[in-house]
Amino acid sequence: MDTLLGVGLLFRIGDKIVYPMHGAGIIEAIEEKEILGEKQQYYIMKMPVGNMQIMIPMEKVKNLGIREVVDVQALERVMEILRHGELDTSMSWNRRYRKNMEKMRTGDIYEVADVVRELMRREKEKGLSTGERKMLDNARQILLSELVLVKNINEEQATDLLERVVNS
Repeated sequence: MDTLLGVGLLFRIGDKIVYPMHGAGIIEAIEEKEILGEKQQYYIMKMPVGNMQIMIPMEKVKNLGIREVVDVQALERVMEILRHGELDTSMSWNRRYRKNMEKMRTGDIYEVADVVRELMRREKEKGLSTGERKMLDNARQILLSELVLVKNINEEQATDLLERVVNS
């Protein structure tokens, strides 16, 4: 494994990665920055959705649950999750919110897809609370960012695909 000033490189410039709770992006650079008097190495990640840039401290990458984007086969499984599944109406909204937040924190694309499907369907049938509406927006952005990178499409195409699949 390559090293840079004593820190092992898990990823290289050009790698497509997912930062849980933020989404997928491409590592554009590896830079040393001094923040609050402490020098650290950072991955500089560009997000394709929202056009943001995120600095990720290299020494904390393993603890943050960062992973590479999934492959096309895994994306097919995501599409199946989005198409199928029953709406659970037995849970109170606050228990459902906590359960969905736990799924989101994992960074697992299958868990995020489950949250997106559940909340999109619930929104259509009953509407969402403000908290669940924000969670749906966040989960959609995370899922869309990975769709964009894996399928090599733009955000609008990814949004159309997501709508079509969930509503099929």
